[in-house]
Formats: sequence, C-alpha cells, structure tokens
Amino acid sequence: MANTAFDARRALATTSLAVGTAVDVRSRYVGSWSAGFEVAQAVRDGYRVRRMSDGSVLPDVFTNDDVRAQRRKTGMWWY
Repeated sequence: MANTAFDARRALATTSLAVGTAVDVRSRYVGSWSAGFEVAQAVRDGYRVRRMSDGSVLPDVFTNDDVRAQRRKTGMWWY
C-alpha cells in the first residue's frame, strides 16, 4: 500500500517556485511561517528570497522545506 502522505510531501518538495512568486518562509528559530517574501532566485539547494517590505534579498539560501507558496488565511480569524 502506498504512503500517500509521503508521496504528497515528495511532490511538494520537487515543485519549483518561479521568480517573483509570493512565499512564506519558515522561521529557523521558532518554526512558524512568516509572510512577506518573494522568490528572488532559484538555486541548486533551494531559494534566495526577497523581503517585500524593503526589497532586500536575504543572504541565506532557504531549502525547499523552508519555503512555500504564500497561503492566504480564510475562514476564522484565529486560523
């Protein structure tokens, strides 16, 4: 029997994000997701991201596990 959760994670990890795509970035300190970034460059090990508030490209490379397409909250305000 196939492990569909594992297969779905693998598919998401291999999906590439285009330059300019609005993304959420996982905080390395807390592990929560932060909005307000976009893909500045796709590199071999992941992505370089740009902070949308001031246009600065962050110096670190973020792995595929630490970047996701921006998710808009819908529904309840606490969700």
